[in-house]
Amino acid sequence: MSPYQRIITHNDFDGVVSAAICSQALGVDFIVFTGPRSVSDARISITAKDVVCDLPYPLECGLWFDHHQGNLEDLQLRKIDPTAVDGRFDLKDSCARVVYEHFAAQGKFPAHFAEMVDEADVIDAFNYQSIEDWRRETPGKIVDATIKLQAESSDKKWLYLRNLILQMKKRPLHEISQMPGVKQRYKAFQEEEKQMMEQIHQDVTFLPEDDQRQLIVIDLTRHSRRPNVLKHLAYLLYPEALSVIEVKNIFRNESKTNDLALSMSLSVNLNGVEHHKDVGEIMRLLNIGSGHAGAGSGTVSCTSKDEMLRSKQRLLGEIFSMFKQQ
Repeated sequence: MSPYQRIITHNDFDGVVSAAICSQALGVDFIVFTGPRSVSDARISITAKDVVCDLPYPLECGLWFDHHQGNLEDLQLRKIDPTAVDGRFDLKDSCARVVYEHFAAQGKFPAHFAEMVDEADVIDAFNYQSIEDWRRETPGKIVDATIKLQAESSDKKWLYLRNLILQMKKRPLHEISQMPGVKQRYKAFQEEEKQMMEQIHQDVTFLPEDDQRQLIVIDLTRHSRRPNVLKHLAYLLYPEALSVIEVKNIFRNESKTNDLALSMSLSVNLNGVEHHKDVGEIMRLLNIGSGHAGAGSGTVSCTSKDEMLRSKQRLLGEIFSMFKQQ
């Protein structure tokens, strides 16, 4: 009997694959999905009987698996030695890779698990060779798209993700991608994607000082309702850009606040090319967040709309200046 009762994991493709591996290795089928902020803000109860994947290290847990540079730095600030934490931390392309390597030494997995981990590496690190490579349909991308689908309740999504984990334990991604329910969700996501492209087209801009159009800015602060956008889609409009940043207001209980959330990542144009760009370092130097070289995010508290607008303008200018100097 497993000493663990639950697997608490990130609600994205990497988190789902990580949970599938843990579930197979530990015999735990109770899965809880959440985001990093819920763990960082201690909004979710986690105990020594829980396994945590692809999320910040909580105050307490049984096993912890992660690969984010920012979460490692958080441990260091708390004077916690990551090697002393049960589980494993490693700076890999995906948490799934960390989990897989940890348990692979203890026993054999079904052959298709290696393929799932390879897909998680590419998808989570956005490690494509070109725009065309990114847009090429693969079983992993199809399943990833069904996870990103927004037009449903949280309860329905969590039910789908739990079933997806059960399927991942039994069959390879190419079989899962052809299941009727998965194909239906994928078609629904494609419709959402068209709407996202229209939204991005309305809200995309470049800073006046960015004469080479290196940094795409998606400014969603004008919206009174929570916008649904995947920022990478902006590269379809501006394929030569080197990076994209999304800035939006934080919503709490569906109410818009003056606080800002920024999310930035590098283009596939920089994959396989020697460069010194580090998005996570920019967020850390600005003291608003963290991340790794290819992607980072941060938040800023603002007491009024005027302060929010000033902070947005200042931060975007500073981010571009630092990005250009790297």
